[in-house]
Amino acid sequence: MSPQDTGTDQHVLTAPLETGAITKVRRLADNQPVTTAEKFKDYIRYTRGRGALEIGAILAVVIIGFVIASIASPAFPFLSANNLSGVISQSIPVLAILAIGVGILMIAGEFDLSLGASIGFSSITFIHVSNSFGWGWGVLAAIAAATGIALINGLIVVITGIPSFIATLGMAFFWTGASIFINGTAPALLRKGKDEALVTLFAGDFGFFRSQLVWMIVVGVVAWFFLHRHKLGNHIFAVGGNASAARAISINPLKVKLLSYALFGAMVGLASILISVRTSSMQPGSTEDYTLMAIAAAVVGGTSLLGGRGTIIGMIVGAALIRIIENGLILGKAPGFYIQLFVGLIIVVAAIFNKLMEGKAS
Repeated sequence: MSPQDTGTDQHVLTAPLETGAITKVRRLADNQPVTTAEKFKDYIRYTRGRGALEIGAILAVVIIGFVIASIASPAFPFLSANNLSGVISQSIPVLAILAIGVGILMIAGEFDLSLGASIGFSSITFIHVSNSFGWGWGVLAAIAAATGIALINGLIVVITGIPSFIATLGMAFFWTGASIFINGTAPALLRKGKDEALVTLFAGDFGFFRSQLVWMIVVGVVAWFFLHRHKLGNHIFAVGGNASAARAISINPLKVKLLSYALFGAMVGLASILISVRTSSMQPGSTEDYTLMAIAAAVVGGTSLLGGRGTIIGMIVGAALIRIIENGLILGKAPGFYIQLFVGLIIVVAAIFNKLMEGKAS
């Protein structure tokens, strides 16, 4: 009896079974989480792969350390109501909103080093328009000015092909000069355009929290759904990760990059309004530090310097970590240059950490 007749020991030259005999086909959808527990586990794995979970753990350790120090020493008033309200409700939200704008642009593979100059120009525009025509027009003018600046910068980058580092660094000097040209060197003061409704909306103090915290939550939720749940958000990740591959699947990288610049500009416009209403003034050239701080917050939160990777939660956590450590240094009466030292050091450490995470992911 031949091996074919037995059906158990087939010869190596035996013809394979017909494809119709295969009854179960494994599909990509079979790997998708179904239950709530599986979806939560999948999200944690997604967040951890981008460094946000690790940075969140570091933030928790820092907060616990400051709480213990505050309880042990009254000279370190970290837990005082005024300090918590000022840090959590004012300092963190503005930097977090800027970090979200910077982070989205970085995921698309671009930078904008004119952020600080754009804040100054938009704030001065807001103050002058509010004093002349009312704060409603001032809000529109500030957001339009910041978005317009970002789009001009974006057009220069995508049309000429100049690296965004160089193009936006040059434009930063231009917009600072433009601020001085329309306002002069004296501070712009928000007087006629400031009323109770404006203060309540953009700088209201409600005891345990202030309006800036509400704006950060609203912006964070909207940005999260856009970046992580909308197809345009996927396009931003695709362009930042590999522009050639994105173009091969009919995604226009130039339009996606301009969209990212526009979103960045809208965030800068909102932040400039929050700053102007809280301080009631703006000095041209005094907002340059926000550029480094916002980029640092995005990088610390796990956003890749090379594009294609980052999370909204990570950007907010990165901003919170920088502001809380900065607050601890101030409460500990550390010299001012320690703060700059810390920010520079944390950028380098975060960049190294991100590089390690990218190697782990690959």
